[in-house]
Amino acid sequence: MNAPTVAVVICAYTQQRWGDLQDSVESAKRQPEATEVVVVIDHEPELYLRAKARWPELRVVENSEDRGLSGARNTGVALTDADVVAFLDDDATADADWLQHLVAALELPDVVGVGGRATPSWPTTTGAGPYPAELLWIVGCSYAGLPTAAGDVRNVIGSSMAFRRDVLLAAGGFRSGIGRVGNQPLGCEETELCIRIAQAKPSSRIRYEPRSNVSHRVSPDRVEMRYVRRRSYYEGISKAVLSRRVGTGDSLSSESTYLTKVLPGALLRELGALGRGGGTRAFAIALSVASTITGYAVGRVLGGVVVSPAAPVKAPQTVGAP
Repeated sequence: MNAPTVAVVICAYTQQRWGDLQDSVESAKRQPEATEVVVVIDHEPELYLRAKARWPELRVVENSEDRGLSGARNTGVALTDADVVAFLDDDATADADWLQHLVAALELPDVVGVGGRATPSWPTTTGAGPYPAELLWIVGCSYAGLPTAAGDVRNVIGSSMAFRRDVLLAAGGFRSGIGRVGNQPLGCEETELCIRIAQAKPSSRIRYEPRSNVSHRVSPDRVEMRYVRRRSYYEGISKAVLSRRVGTGDSLSSESTYLTKVLPGALLRELGALGRGGGTRAFAIALSVASTITGYAVGRVLGGVVVSPAAPVKAPQTVGAP
């Protein structure tokens, strides 16, 4: 059996992450399993020209869909004909065997998508700041509450994931109107995709493979309480949108366990460590829960005003040179 062809898609939207983007792209280029690396620039002409000049050997393209991460990812999917499409964030650097473990997981029966572990790379001046391990999802990293070993999950983390391309196309790709747009910290676009895939074909499996690791840089502005509040609020908005699209049961199945079991235990632990920074971390947990609930309530009230459906991504008839 021939090895699958694999495209790594990296989406970027700002020159402020230029150094991170270079590290991300170079780490993707070093993956032996990568057939090609596609860099998609999200409606930032100067960054597009800069990236085009930096990597003339790669396919560097502009987002041809609506502004936002979903549209940029769909652009990358449409421009490749690889069997597997892997996604790496522009501020994440892949380990040497990152792609190897993702591709291996996709060889398991009925596995159509797989996500890896994202380890935070903290600012040297602040460290982890207010974050207990249970809140690392706020900075796009693997958090306490995820499985500690490889296994099936509802959804993957967007900074490190891979899907069979034919499954992505059949599902209609990532949906605009949900997920990050610029620096607005919405989310759940990969969760929504994974749920749609499972609803369309219940035998499909989404896998978590923690041996596949990326180092996900956390910028100094994200190690502050105001970011905990803002990101949590927008997560609540995103969850409200998600529940309207795919149903409350599927959209909140994992969150109910996290909210009723994982976070209460973390809060008690941190309250027991008040003299060792536990007070700050306990406050961050309470702030995150309150902000998420508020955002969810606002999102449910706003309903269709928050987002609008997007046209599904389609494969092009031919794939030309960049």
